[in-house]
Amino acid sequence: MTIGEACRIRIQQLCSERGITLNKLAITSGITQSTLNNIMSGRNKSTTVSTIKKICDGIDISVLDFFSSDIFADLEQEIK
Repeated sequence: MTIGEACRIRIQQLCSERGITLNKLAITSGITQSTLNNIMSGRNKSTTVSTIKKICDGIDISVLDFFSSDIFADLEQEIK
C-alpha cells in the first residue's frame, strides 16, 4: 500500500468513527471540497503534511494520532 492509499483509508476511518461526511470534513478543516475529493479519489497521490495537519485540526486530533494507525506500518517503498 502507498502512503496516499493509507492516508485515504485513514481519513475514511476517522470520518466514519466521528459520523461526519467528507463535505463536513472539508468545511471544518478549511480545505476545499475539490482538494478533499482529489485525495479521496486517488487523483492526488501525495497529500501534503500541511493538508493532513488541516484535516487533523478539523477533526480535533494530532498528526501523531493520525499516523498512529497500524495502516501505516507496512507501506510500500515509494522510490523504485
